[in-house]
Amino acid sequence: MSYDRPHYDRPHRGGGNRRRYKDDYDAHDRRRESFESPEQILKNTIIKLGEVDPIQELPRLAKQIREQVPLSVSVISEGIRIAVTEQPYKIPYYAALLRLLHDPTEGENAESSTSSSLGKQVLEDFWKGFQGYLDKLAWRDVRQCIHFFAHLTVAQVISIESMSALLQSFAAVLDEFGVSYGRGRNAALCAIEGLIISGAVMAKSSSSNTTEIIKTVQNYNDSIYSPKLLVQPAMSLFTESRSLENADEVLDTGLVVLKSLDSSEFVEASESFPQPYLDFPDLDPTVSAPFELPAILVPPEVIELDGLATDAGEDAQVKKEDWPQYFFHMFDNETTPDPATPAGFLVRSQILDTIDIFEVNRKECARLLLEYPKWCVPGTFKPKPGAPEPEFESGKNWQLESTVIETVLGSLYLLPESTHKTVYHIALITELCKLSPSTVGPAVGKSIRRLYTALGDGFDVENARRFAEWFAVHMSNFGFQWVWKEWLPDLELSEQHPKRTFIRRALEFEIRLSYHDRVLKTLPEPMQNDTGVISDQTPGPAFEYEDPTHPHYDTAQSILSLLRGRSKANEVLSHIESLKTTLESSGTHLHVDNTIRSISIHCLLSIGSRSFSHLLNAIERYLPLLRGLAGTDAESKQDILSAVASFWRLNRQMVNIVFDKLMQYQIVDPTDVVGWTFENVGGDAHLSGMRPMSLSAFEWDLLKGALDKANGRVMVARRKVAALRKEHDDSVARVKASGGADVGSIEMDADVKPFKQDDSASENPQLTVALKAFASLTREQKGALARTIEGFVSCLAPSPSAGRQNPHAETVITELAWETRVAWTADEWNTWETWGWYRHFCRTASISERLYSPYLRNYQETLGTVGFAKIEGSTSPAAKLMKKTWGMATGQES
Repeated sequence: MSYDRPHYDRPHRGGGNRRRYKDDYDAHDRRRESFESPEQILKNTIIKLGEVDPIQELPRLAKQIREQVPLSVSVISEGIRIAVTEQPYKIPYYAALLRLLHDPTEGENAESSTSSSLGKQVLEDFWKGFQGYLDKLAWRDVRQCIHFFAHLTVAQVISIESMSALLQSFAAVLDEFGVSYGRGRNAALCAIEGLIISGAVMAKSSSSNTTEIIKTVQNYNDSIYSPKLLVQPAMSLFTESRSLENADEVLDTGLVVLKSLDSSEFVEASESFPQPYLDFPDLDPTVSAPFELPAILVPPEVIELDGLATDAGEDAQVKKEDWPQYFFHMFDNETTPDPATPAGFLVRSQILDTIDIFEVNRKECARLLLEYPKWCVPGTFKPKPGAPEPEFESGKNWQLESTVIETVLGSLYLLPESTHKTVYHIALITELCKLSPSTVGPAVGKSIRRLYTALGDGFDVENARRFAEWFAVHMSNFGFQWVWKEWLPDLELSEQHPKRTFIRRALEFEIRLSYHDRVLKTLPEPMQNDTGVISDQTPGPAFEYEDPTHPHYDTAQSILSLLRGRSKANEVLSHIESLKTTLESSGTHLHVDNTIRSISIHCLLSIGSRSFSHLLNAIERYLPLLRGLAGTDAESKQDILSAVASFWRLNRQMVNIVFDKLMQYQIVDPTDVVGWTFENVGGDAHLSGMRPMSLSAFEWDLLKGALDKANGRVMVARRKVAALRKEHDDSVARVKASGGADVGSIEMDADVKPFKQDDSASENPQLTVALKAFASLTREQKGALARTIEGFVSCLAPSPSAGRQNPHAETVITELAWETRVAWTADEWNTWETWGWYRHFCRTASISERLYSPYLRNYQETLGTVGFAKIEGSTSPAAKLMKKTWGMATGQES
């Protein structure tokens, strides 16, 4: 190369360098590219089976697997295992793939095929993964593997005897002493769904134990009668029937399906799900012997010693059990699958699994749900407009969109808590509407109308609250467009009727997501003018002392001036004391302390009312002022809570927020909030004049926030004690190992004193302080729970000498009253709702998924004695129902 070539030989100066730099960059970029290995390519190909046509792809994929060099059985098995557990709708086709791999290659004899069949090798490796799922009790993955094995049994790849023994192993779990409902239900579903799929071939075997498995599941299901009464989506206070017209419990339905199939020798099962492997020739057992599944023992349940439930900090088991699952129906069996049929049961199961698996990606979940008919028997769902008609009709022709929406909402309305966060269900429905608005939109509209109708037929109060939340968020996502005129006739109903209550709450939620005038304009004129539907005032603060004509206007202005000038807390307190002295000397005020607290809290909230950050800054800056006002007596704290509720009476969400912050900064205790709530209960008309002894969703939110705070503090303290105790035990162990010297610190300080081997928690200052804090918080937790029970007793079963009676508490729980509910007044509907919140308190879970019920079990003797002391020995129907509901929640009622 010549280095002295003139520069003018380059017509575009610099261009050569730019080209060279680009080439260098491209080369460097290519070096950074990651190329998939042949094994990764094969695994991804297996996972992506069926993106076009699974039937056509199966032979090609089987050939590609056999031709892979070198052949890696573990890669093939891993690809199938991932696909089976993450794409359950493809399981029949992966069973068909393994059936093809089970065939001996040309030239193989029976002896060699027995030991070297590729299908057997893959299945042996797959079993190792299944055993891993089982050891971890990953129930969903275990159940998907059971589906896979069941299909392989029908495909003659797995022996009937070993499959029968596998299902019997899961049925044996149901006979365990003290088996929890969560463990029992999951094991039962493994047996039920495995039998539905493989029962057709198992019924023909003389060694099958199908009848025994069904009987075992039936006996277990009969033993869990009481819990089912508490989680039904429709609340019935006068009957103990667990069968509902518009809902079904998953184990009840599974048994109905199994019994129906067993009586018909499982004839209907073959038409309920795809079986592509049946298109292949039958396997010759002398050439390809069936695979024998190894015997298993389902591992025992892991007992969580989440303990320290006693004042002394001793470990105590807190058992977190699942509850029975009732799914609400919104459509008839001609529109959506009947879960009491094999096809309907499995369709719902697969849709629920898809929703569960793809929680991390709602958009992908929505796409897969709308493509679900691709993986079903042709004719299961109606074809899309313009799509070719199926080759044969299955007689079902269900509506896909209605099925999906019903299943998503059924999962949302599970009690006591939904499977996933409410926001996930709401976002998933939104994505479905965006993908196919013309088909999903009508299904959503029909669901809303069906749920609205159910409100007047006993729809559970917690589900009614979730319905209002979903409706409001959904409307906000689609321009607040709803045909409100349809519900105009319901304005004639009682103001506290569940339908009226729903409309009011939904609009309140909509205003939180938008603003008052925007929502008001979407309503027809009769609703706009009805203050029982939407307030005529914009949500905001209600500063009582803002009017110059108010007698305490000047007093409030003087405090406001100090707060706005960011005066120190002690200066404000001194000024307040001088104001109190002035008011006392005037002799015109009977409750000076109450008045001063009300003025001070109103002023403090006023300077924090502009935004949430302003509120936090005001509270944090004047914590000493708040503590001075609260003092140590309960009356002062009640005054503070009343002042907060008065200031934010036009925006009830802020009442909940401020209460939470006051508890967070320990200005008030959870017990104070619980007590205040029951002292000021007034149904949904709280703070507006009506004061019957009843609760609405607003009061329940306050109670739940207080109980969550008390339980959360105990959990934090428990973890801290556990960590300190572990640290203490480790120190003792190190001392013992080193013969008396703390090896962890001997190099740091040569003069360190030996740690005595008999050191106890009392000699560890940090642990001692933590134990004292834990004991204090535990007492606070017990107090909050006991006060809640007492409050419900005062609402629903007050003693004859109580000052505030609720005459409707005993009448609304009778069948006769329920049948004539069309004539109920506001007070009667409020009382009925209070019964609903009491039931929910006994069964419910907090937002952080810590069930109250375990805490109730820990303290059930103490709480039962204290909480029900006022109705001890009472024979009134209301008192009996309260105790019975309590017994169901705490496991005392069988």
